[in-house]
Amino acid sequence: MLIFPKSNVLELLRELIRIPSVNPTLAPEEGHNEMKIAEFAVEWLKKHNVDARIELVEPGRPNVFAEVGDGDGPTICLCAHLDTVGTAGMEIAPFEPKVEGDRVYGRGSCDMKAGIATIMSTAATLAAAGSIKGKLILALVCDEEYASIGADHYVLHHKADACILTEPSDLKMVIAHRGFLWGKVTTSGRSAHGSRWDLGNSAISKMGNVIVGLDHLDKNVLRNRREDLVGPASMHVSLINGGVGVSTYAPDCQIHIERRTLPSENVDSIKSEIERVIQNASEGSLIDWYFQRAPFSCDPNELIIKHVTESYKSLLSREPERVGWGFWTDAAIFQQAGIPTVNIGASGFGLHEPVEWVDFESVFLNTNILINTAKTFLKGKEVIAGI
Repeated sequence: MLIFPKSNVLELLRELIRIPSVNPTLAPEEGHNEMKIAEFAVEWLKKHNVDARIELVEPGRPNVFAEVGDGDGPTICLCAHLDTVGTAGMEIAPFEPKVEGDRVYGRGSCDMKAGIATIMSTAATLAAAGSIKGKLILALVCDEEYASIGADHYVLHHKADACILTEPSDLKMVIAHRGFLWGKVTTSGRSAHGSRWDLGNSAISKMGNVIVGLDHLDKNVLRNRREDLVGPASMHVSLINGGVGVSTYAPDCQIHIERRTLPSENVDSIKSEIERVIQNASEGSLIDWYFQRAPFSCDPNELIIKHVTESYKSLLSREPERVGWGFWTDAAIFQQAGIPTVNIGASGFGLHEPVEWVDFESVFLNTNILINTAKTFLKGKEVIAGI
């Protein structure tokens, strides 16, 4: 039974939406960051008898760490990100939460202040319930919408036996998603006057061959590599720059590529495959692999999956659908840190779009799922004996 009232969960969600927490790297012109929402979360949690504090990742970029329980037992972590994307082009007032039926509108309503509200409400409920064997910890992290410096920082300083993220998932349980790899390719030519075909050598023409080769690899090779939950591997050229003037042969050209990776793939093999294509298309070209994020996959036999499943069944009389995603989330960072992780979140619409809303009934149900899961997980393995 939920101790924290339904109306309070809704009001908390509305208060969170009212606080602009736009990622400053994505939209610096909006003049916001995660600090105000972090301060609000800490104050609110403390009022509800949850120990909470801000942990600075960088100046102006906070995480919130909070905990409930005596620590004499397992530890479960609940994670959501504090930042949102920008508001340019929005067709609704981004920070004035409007409720129409079951829908709550506003920037971040679905992605993912609903997830924050469920996590904070869960912590308040467990704190009000009294003594807990083990520990519930919260990870309210910054910067997920850009480089995830918050999640990186969090797992360096905190450990847990399991983690649940609350990215919006239509109450489906996400147990896998793809990763990604970014690289910059440079081709070199010879600069010369546009009339000197006998001297000039265009780096852009060389890059054209590279692009054709990479496109062939994507469409004819990678799309045939697929995994049931996350779909196929893929790659695309996302940026291009080259040349110095219309009447000059281009001395150099650069493209940026993004390779979406599968949980079963090896990153060194991925790099080698792409590098072979590039060298075959334009020998001597250079590639700089400058950023990557691992894919995510949680073993179906992990205890956290069993606990979430049982909690879901107790509320809905059926098991949650297990799915994978093509896009990336902080779940990969927690899983890579050795913390078995799943995602289950509310239903909604308009992530990163002009109109964004979340279905509040799914938010409330998600809160109940988290409460039940945390309670059974913290009681220990014997709770699910025989599953």
